[in-house]
Amino acid sequence: MKKALAITLEKLEGFEKPKIKLEQYVTPPSLAAEIVVNAKLIGDLNFVVDLGCGTGILAIASCLLNAKAIGIDVDLDALKIAKRNAAEFGVSGKVDFIVCDVKKFVLKLKSEKSLTTIMNPPFGIQRRHADRPFLIKAMEISNVIYTMHSAGSEKFVKKMCDENDFKITHLWKYKIPLKKTYSFHEKEFKYIAIEVYRLMRLD
Repeated sequence: MKKALAITLEKLEGFEKPKIKLEQYVTPPSLAAEIVVNAKLIGDLNFVVDLGCGTGILAIASCLLNAKAIGIDVDLDALKIAKRNAAEFGVSGKVDFIVCDVKKFVLKLKSEKSLTTIMNPPFGIQRRHADRPFLIKAMEISNVIYTMHSAGSEKFVKKMCDENDFKITHLWKYKIPLKKTYSFHEKEFKYIAIEVYRLMRLD
C-alpha cells in the first residue's frame, strides 16, 4: 500500500516558485505515504486537517485512502496548485483548501476533536520555533496529531505536550532526501534527519 501510494504521489505538481520565508519544501512522496498509511492502520485516518498544506500532498494522500480533509495555508499560489492536484487525482469532492494563517483558523465542525491533524510545519530554519503556532493550533482542534520536525526536537515537542495535555505515543526517525529548491542549495539532493511524532490528547 505504501509503495503504490508513494508512486502515485510522485505525480503531484510541486511549488512553482517556493517562498523561502515560508520554508516551502515538498514533503517527499515516500514519507507522505508512510505517514498516512500508518495513520490509516492505527485508525486515525477519518477526517484530516493539514496545517500549512502547501501543494496538498498530505491532504490528498489522506483522501486517496478514503479520508476527508481540509488543507490550510497562507499562500494562495500554493493552494491553487493543491486544488489542481486534487482535481487531477479525483479527490476534489473530499478535500477543501482554505487560505488562512493557521493562527487564525477556526474549525467549524460539530465534533471538532474527532479529527486528526497531519502536518509538515516549517522547521524553524528561517525563523526559530516557526513550528510552534502550528502545534498550538493542532492541539486546539484535534485529539490526535501527526507532525514532522527536524532531528533533535523531542525536548521541544514534549514541552509543548506537557503544556497542552498531550503525550507522545509514537516517534519515528527518518533520513529524507531534500531536493534542491532554492538558489543557495549547492547539491541536487541533501539527506536530512527528521522526526515524525504521533501525539494524543490525555484523557
